[in-house]
Amino acid sequence: MNKYQKKIEDFKNRFDELERNLQSAEMSSNPQKLQAVSKEYKEIKEILDHFQELEKLNKEIAELNESLKSESDREIKQLTEEEVVNLSQKKAGLENHLNEILFPGDPLNKKDIIMEIRAGAGGDESALFAADLFRMYSRYAERQGWKIKIVSASRTTIGGFKEIIFEVSGKNAYGNLKYESGVHRVQRVPETEKSGRIHTSAATVAVLPEAEEIDVKINPKDLRIDTMTAGGHGGQSVNTTYSAIRITHLPTNLVVQCQDERSQLQNKERAMMVLRSRLLAMEQEKKMKEIAKTRKSQVGTGDRSEKIRTYNFPQDRLTDHRIKLTLHNLEKILDGEMNEIIDGLKTADKE
Repeated sequence: MNKYQKKIEDFKNRFDELERNLQSAEMSSNPQKLQAVSKEYKEIKEILDHFQELEKLNKEIAELNESLKSESDREIKQLTEEEVVNLSQKKAGLENHLNEILFPGDPLNKKDIIMEIRAGAGGDESALFAADLFRMYSRYAERQGWKIKIVSASRTTIGGFKEIIFEVSGKNAYGNLKYESGVHRVQRVPETEKSGRIHTSAATVAVLPEAEEIDVKINPKDLRIDTMTAGGHGGQSVNTTYSAIRITHLPTNLVVQCQDERSQLQNKERAMMVLRSRLLAMEQEKKMKEIAKTRKSQVGTGDRSEKIRTYNFPQDRLTDHRIKLTLHNLEKILDGEMNEIIDGLKTADKE
């Protein structure tokens, strides 16, 4: 328990401080700060509750082990030993969970994310596959109790996406989905294919930790900001006000466009959020490639051009090429049942 003690004491002190802050008059007049403090308060309370549960389990296990020393009845002794095994397993699971929270491998794991899905090779079929991937991540997020908000989308006439950028907000969103970056390949018979031939197409996914101003500093002189009218399907004008925003970061030539919000100010804020996240992701990718030079990583380098997964519909099979994981029942996976994939990737990365 010693390895937790110092951190737990720090959390208890911080918890008391946050409790006082929540009761202060200042909070009622600052909704944004109230939301941030409430979120941290809830996270720390969960940690302290886990630690109390762990202490309770340790006490129960110690008492049962002590009773075994004097127990002579074979049946009672067997039942007690089984209870010790059950409690020990529960304790191990709780310790693993606490280790992930208290000693995280990646400080960005708790962050919300920006996900970008783009159709690749394969024309209309790749755009439809991009829509399938968006639905898969949306359903997974829904199962986790997370929120999704579309930042921008370029739709096709048959229901696909040339590109969709969206925000995912929720507990450990980056920690769970960061391994999804890369090329996703699909093999299936398109609905438009009359001869029944299997086509191969692809879509790329980028997962960016959502960056705040304190994470990435941007010089306003490095930006070119253009305004335009928002467009609908096929370029059709949907309003006559200049609410859409395009921001170009001149040093890197990164371009971000946002038109889904109603006002120019809201679109600018969301475009800046995406830009900061892309710049932070570029830095992370550089670090990952440096790490990869010194150790072999099963789950890749963060390079978005790396083919990571194949979805084979005729054989109802998903293969993650990085960890040689093969699963069946694509329908369930594409409906958001991704835990087995994500757990496998996390385990491989830890190893």
